Amino acid sequence: MNRPSPALRLWYLVGGRLPQRYREWIFEQATKPSWLVWFMVRAFVQVLPLTIVIAAGLVLGLGSPLPLAIACGSLGLIVGVYFAMSYAIESTENRVSKYGYENGAAGQARKARAAAQDELRQQRYDAAWKSE
Repeated sequence: MNRPSPALRLWYLVGGRLPQRYREWIFEQATKPSWLVWFMVRAFVQVLPLTIVIAAGLVLGLGSPLPLAIACGSLGLIVGVYFAMSYAIESTENRVSKYGYENGAAGQARKARAAAQDELRQQRYDAAWKSE
């Protein structure tokens, strides 16, 4: 599996598209156990610049008090990340489908991994608690 350079990873984090040769890495990022955390970090990084511009515009352009501008910017950041998180599954599926995967492939991979983990937990439970 090709891994992108740190510069390309940063580009991907801020919302950029990577070349097709990194498609396996992108799929792995979309299906690993911490995929939702990374999705939230990606959404945060994408919304943060707009939040800073709005807060600076309030202070510099309208003469707003700094605490009010920071509060407005923070609220905008929270709403932006919340909105992005509301569509995390759909957004992730759309992203992996752009790299040639079937729509729903990331969700199926996550479900298969969860089922394997559940089976392993059940086997350990049965071994510990069920007498034969």
